[in-house]
Amino acid sequence: MSGGEKKTDPLRDPNAPDPVGLSDDWPDLAGRIDEDGVHRLGVRVYYEDTDFSGVVYHASYLRFMERGRSDFMRWTGLDHGDLMQADGGLAFAVRKMTVEFHSAASIDDVLSVETWMGDMRGASMLVKQRVLNDGAPVVTADVKVALVTRRGKPRRMPLWLRRIFALHAPEGADTDGPD
Repeated sequence: MSGGEKKTDPLRDPNAPDPVGLSDDWPDLAGRIDEDGVHRLGVRVYYEDTDFSGVVYHASYLRFMERGRSDFMRWTGLDHGDLMQADGGLAFAVRKMTVEFHSAASIDDVLSVETWMGDMRGASMLVKQRVLNDGAPVVTADVKVALVTRRGKPRRMPLWLRRIFALHAPEGADTDGPD
């Protein structure tokens, strides 16, 4: 491959924006968004993720899902750094998380963290997630995130940001916000 050619990921939509902050050497580092609009991120379970018995510690799943939400956002074409530079400094903060544990994963398992959009409201949106082990659900979560200013005050989601996320919302999701 010549120096000017760009590597392509055959599993990626060629019309999707490039994930922010990734090099051509690691095209799949941030997972991928498939045709169904679901972001999928592979995560290997390491010793540090487990308890004394080699089973994944429950809080490790929260870290895995945070990575999934961050990389999902990268695939939309922006990242946390972009948000911190926009409109005087913006960020997403988890406001509420409902988590259900279905089974356990163990050391050396390779998990799939799936992330997709739910409804959007004034200053918040619902992010749906699940962690799978060989196709079977291990953890599912509904995560309500709020857009906040640099000072931590809730802020209505600007139209430009709403439009970015609406492109990745499933059919039937409310992306217009309150009337």
